[in-house]
Amino acid sequence: MKNKLPITFIRVFLIFAIVFIATEIIVPGDGVAFMNPPVASFLLIVLLTLIIVEKIKDASEKLYTDHISKEERDAYLAEKEKNQIKDWKSLVQSLTSVRAINDEEEIILDHDYDGIKELDNDLPPWWVYMFYATIVSAVVYLGYYEVFDGENQIDEYNEQVAIAEKEIEAYRKTVKVLDISTMEVSSDAAALNKGKKIFKTNCAACHMVDGRGSIGPNLTDEYWILGGGIKNIYNTISEGGRDGKGMIAWKNSFSPEKIQQVANYIISLQGTNPDKAKAPEGDKWEE
Repeated sequence: MKNKLPITFIRVFLIFAIVFIATEIIVPGDGVAFMNPPVASFLLIVLLTLIIVEKIKDASEKLYTDHISKEERDAYLAEKEKNQIKDWKSLVQSLTSVRAINDEEEIILDHDYDGIKELDNDLPPWWVYMFYATIVSAVVYLGYYEVFDGENQIDEYNEQVAIAEKEIEAYRKTVKVLDISTMEVSSDAAALNKGKKIFKTNCAACHMVDGRGSIGPNLTDEYWILGGGIKNIYNTISEGGRDGKGMIAWKNSFSPEKIQQVANYIISLQGTNPDKAKAPEGDKWEE
């Protein structure tokens, strides 16, 4: 004997699924809507309401069958059994309302097209239910956005922009801002050591470890292509060298503080006169 599918469970599940999906679509905000306590409470109320309605329906049916004659009860239960979903095939049948081939003569239309006849099938229930769901969604949408002035996409955008501006402002407060116009040479040993490590890792390939120059210019003499001094050196490291042939802009890789450390280290290389130093390039710099 085939087990009957629990139609009550299927009905509750389908209705709750529609409400759940509609809630996820309509409720604004990031993340999953049902993680929001008010939304979760609403969904729980909907689920409990559906279960209570089904229980009331079953109780009403039992009350009805208890107060009718045996013949009427048997006829009612027989009709119910006939329409009951017994298995997957009957479930598909109930969702599509497709008539059996043997019954097609009852719904065939009188007219035909070159021998091709048309059946007067009902719309599939799933399609009808989806159409009803769109009507319900439209009413909810209209009520939320137009009647109750719900938060729309523009409001959400403005809210996110405001949040981002606050986060940027908070970030700026944590970042040390350097004023290049008042920058001066530093001889702090710790800062010079940090600058030396960065220089050896990122700059030595073009300027050599001792700064004598290779692909890049000699950094130990008094001649500078883009100007010497702490301010010009800082700006050159930050913004990059000459267009098309100079080094890259390091401002996207290093913080202003680290660039200042490298600039101070380069200043400390002045007058070291390493062996095999590259010939001077640019103009002689004087403070």
